[in-house]
Amino acid sequence: MDKDLDALADLARRFFEKECTPNEKRWGEQQYVDRAVWKKAGDLGLLCLSIPEEYGGGGGTFAHEAVIITEQMRALAPSFGGALHSAIIAHYISSYGTDEQKKIWLPKMASGEVVAAIAMTEPGTGSDLQSIKTKAVKDGDDYVINGAKTFISNGHHADLVVVAAKTDPESTGVDSVSLILVESNRDGFRRGRNLDKIGQHGQDTCELFFDDVRVPQSNLVGTAEGLGFIQLMQQLPQERLVLAVIAAAAIEKSVDLTVAYAKDRHTFGKPIIKFQNTQFKLAECDTIKSIAWSFLDDCVTKHLTGELDVPTAAKAKWWLTEQQCRVADECLQLFGGYGYMEEYPIARIYADSRIQKVYGGTNEIMKMIIGRTL
Repeated sequence: MDKDLDALADLARRFFEKECTPNEKRWGEQQYVDRAVWKKAGDLGLLCLSIPEEYGGGGGTFAHEAVIITEQMRALAPSFGGALHSAIIAHYISSYGTDEQKKIWLPKMASGEVVAAIAMTEPGTGSDLQSIKTKAVKDGDDYVINGAKTFISNGHHADLVVVAAKTDPESTGVDSVSLILVESNRDGFRRGRNLDKIGQHGQDTCELFFDDVRVPQSNLVGTAEGLGFIQLMQQLPQERLVLAVIAAAAIEKSVDLTVAYAKDRHTFGKPIIKFQNTQFKLAECDTIKSIAWSFLDDCVTKHLTGELDVPTAAKAKWWLTEQQCRVADECLQLFGGYGYMEEYPIARIYADSRIQKVYGGTNEIMKMIIGRTL
């Protein structure tokens, strides 16, 4: 952290506490955030901070994105999908898009005028991206896209979707997949229902359908077809680092909430923090919190200098999300029955945490990545 990042943290904290936290309950009931919050975030410069200024971004680094994500978790405002939009999707366009694609889309993403999503997962596939069925077939100067995607975050509001599709439907190799930009106003593009989840209720997650959707071949991301799998693999370490930041911040918040509760809650004539078991459990969780931040800081430092390798990003993703779920569970237990009530933040953290071990590549996949290097 430095003065610039401290100032950003203060700005982000005030934004989330004012614009998001008070609306979380309502957003959870409607299953998506208000569209207006995207424009407010853009107006404050909280979107696409790690994108170059020439394309409307903030000209910062991943450290700026990490600060925003951390403050979002500290504010108990998990629903806003800005991290996916700014730290993940924008970088596919920034890293591989044509100059025209960058000039058209990145400034609008930075302003909040355009909300972006990425569509990889399909009803019949999870981490196995080579087995996707969505096809993009050339017809004249266009691609005609057919297929279905599921579990798409930001899907409800998305104006632009980065779609993983087979441009060589006969092949099962890594060179059969391409990334293609699809605007939501294209004929044949349909949104399905917002999915009912056990957690992250305010984060819109829906199905997307592509029925003979025509887009110009200029919407291909990259210099040639068949580069999609490589592009995804190159960007996934940063996505996994985003999840690691969320995990570390959630661990911190869980511990802080529980320490405060344990000091305030009295039973058998004294605060529960005076009981040995409570002290032991909180000591364990607080130690995990310290190790989590230390490991994460090292990973972010390496990432900023281009030294974060794929196995280390996988280690950060699986271990931190595993500890996130463990700490949330231990802390909820110390709240007793109140920990099971949704009005208590620890209950929401507990429910929201579970998906962290699944998306971004399951933790089992992370261990396979690490194991292959041993």
